[in-house]
Formats: sequence, C-alpha cells, structure tokens
Amino acid sequence: MTNKCIETERLLLTPWTLSEEDVAGCYEMAKDPEVGPNAGWKPHESLEESRMIIETIFMPYDTWAIHEKATGKIIGSIGLETDKRRADVNSREVGYWLGRDYWDKGYMTEAAKAVIDFAFEEFGCVVLAICTGPYNKRSQAVIKKCGFHFEGIQRKGYHILDGTDRDNLVFSLLREEWEEMKCIQD
Repeated sequence: MTNKCIETERLLLTPWTLSEEDVAGCYEMAKDPEVGPNAGWKPHESLEESRMIIETIFMPYDTWAIHEKATGKIIGSIGLETDKRRADVNSREVGYWLGRDYWDKGYMTEAAKAVIDFAFEEFGCVVLAICTGPYNKRSQAVIKKCGFHFEGIQRKGYHILDGTDRDNLVFSLLREEWEEMKCIQD
C-alpha cells in the first residue's frame, strides 16, 4: 500500500489513518443513507464502524481520503485494489464514493483522473478496471469522463452487504488508451 499523497487543483488525497479526524470525516459522509447504497454498502451506524472500515477495508489497500483543499474537510474516498477479474495481469480496480453535498461539482472526476495517473505511472498498470451498478448514473458519468470503455455486464457480480447480489457494469482503460489521452491533453 502507498503512503503517498496526491494533490490536484481542488483536492488533496491522503492515505487513510485511524486518526480522530479521519474516522470522524469518514463517518460524517458515510452515515448518509444516499451515499453507501449507491456503492453497494449500508450507511455507517457509528464512529466505531467507520474506524473498522478504515482499518480493514481502506488501509490494507491503496485508498485515499479525499479532502477539499478549501476547507480541509474529508469529502469521500477513492482507492485502487486488486482487480479480481484479471488475476495474472498488472491491473487494479478503481473504487470510490463521495459525500452527497459534493456531488455534481466535478470532484470525483478530478480525484479519479489523478488516481488513474498514479496507477499507470507508479504501479505500471497494464489496465485499470472499474465497476458500478446499472442504476448508478453519477458513477457512470465519472467513468466515461475518465475515458473508460464498457466491457459488458457481469451478472450477479457483486455481493452487497444486505445479502443480495447485483449486476455490475464492467469498464476498463488500457495503458495505451491512457497514454493517448495524456498526449491529447498535453
């Protein structure tokens, strides 16, 4: 896992810690019943639950707390974990969530593009994957803005904490596609 911070124009991405600030920031955003269910998890019920999620789910992987620079406030999370669909390929899967007050401001696209650059530059990834539920239109918009290509539907590909299984829309971005996008932007 990385200990590197990532800075963008409006955001600072820092590795999650068990500090009071990180735990409280996570809980404040993740307790909202509109946030977790879009990503397939239930709202956090306590600070202790947020602490446990940070320790067992965020910290073992390359996962960052997303801070709004203007306020220093934690507004969400983004991470890279093992791509379970490509076991023998240098690939990571991008996952993220954002507090409701920060939706539709371009923050997640900004954070995702920075993490995508990090994955290709620092980890030498060959491909990145990202999945979302068929109903999560905001996430699908971020995915498209970041240049990912639709691969297909993985039926019943994600086990949700409520015990049900949902379909996944699966997207990927190849290193060559990322390099081409970088050339166009530069």
